[in-house]
Amino acid sequence: MNDTRTALVIGGGIAGPVAAMALRKAGIKATVYEAYAGSADGVGGGLSIAPNGQNALAVLGAADVVTRIGLPVTSMVLQNSSGRQLAQFPTSPPDLPVMQFVWRPELYRALADEAAGRGIHTEHGKRLVGLDNDRDGVTAHFADGTHAHADVLVGADGIRSTTRSLIDANAPQPRYTKLISFGGSTDDMGLPSTNGAMYFMFGRRAFFGYQVDDDASGGWFVNLPSDEALTRAQCLEIPPREWLARLRDVFAKDAGPALRIVERTKPEDLIVVGAMEDVPTVPTWHKGRVVLVGDAAHATSPSSGQGASLAMESAVQLARCLRDLPHDKAFTAFEDLRRTRVEKIIALAARTNNDKAAGPVARVFRDVAMLAMMKLVNPEKMAQKFDWQFNYRIDWDAPVTGALVAA
Repeated sequence: MNDTRTALVIGGGIAGPVAAMALRKAGIKATVYEAYAGSADGVGGGLSIAPNGQNALAVLGAADVVTRIGLPVTSMVLQNSSGRQLAQFPTSPPDLPVMQFVWRPELYRALADEAAGRGIHTEHGKRLVGLDNDRDGVTAHFADGTHAHADVLVGADGIRSTTRSLIDANAPQPRYTKLISFGGSTDDMGLPSTNGAMYFMFGRRAFFGYQVDDDASGGWFVNLPSDEALTRAQCLEIPPREWLARLRDVFAKDAGPALRIVERTKPEDLIVVGAMEDVPTVPTWHKGRVVLVGDAAHATSPSSGQGASLAMESAVQLARCLRDLPHDKAFTAFEDLRRTRVEKIIALAARTNNDKAAGPVARVFRDVAMLAMMKLVNPEKMAQKFDWQFNYRIDWDAPVTGALVAA
């Protein structure tokens, strides 16, 4: 039997609002505490919501939150710097939701609005600085001198989670992937529609992705190898006009539209993301009445295309566990359900990052290997290789027991 009636959710990005909605469905009253003084919806670039993420939202009756703001991605096309196509395959089997490309600010706003519409309260300007974690409950202390108390606390405060550090002083810090990221969007890409396909180019000096909608609008991103781990704040110290000049130089010798797209981008439309990071493993997911969810527990680099979707899955699974078990057993069951899956995806993304940052010799071997693989493997079968990621489904009505096998 559960012992949780109230929850504090730290973080109002992606995992936080979804966790609050899932907890509400489980009969637990949750309040979200966000460090930003206002909405965080102006932060971040683009990301994809995979079928498994949409299925997790569907459990909450919230799948349309993504489809309302998303651009469908029906296939992926991989190219090399000479413009040669290395591979093309569908993003998901036909019986699953179509992958959606969304802009992170719009997703933040949409999830916050959905949570508010369900009666979930969010308090802004609440930066967590301390915890009192005892057997009677947990109290969160905020930088403005206020505090809040509940039965449990859910740390959904991202890759640099304060909650993670408060429950484990030796918690790992984010690992730099040797890539920094930029992006942009425009109402006129100057290119024909890609008909639902997202193109990815392994350039000579950087990785480039883009998609064009039927009305010629679209978006693009760059993963630029860099030995120096520049944060977003450090990147913003360099004028956007200078970054665009650097990117034009980076793609000057590559075939394909990367150079033209960058040339069409206005400095004010450049999206600066900064260093791409991950956390390979977090030893401590929970302590006492505190538990981590989303990037606080399992931060994968953007190369996985799964960060937001995994956060959504974990938020729903955590709520199921707290619905059916006392908090201590619920947290253990939650970790048993999630750790193996998320860390496998984090490791796969790390290998993808290595391909993106490949040197001249490694690029040749990579391209040859991809071409050989695609000659041997049917594109539909290639898509099936991702089935274990995309076809993850949560049975909300199934009871959670204390003895679980990792999914």
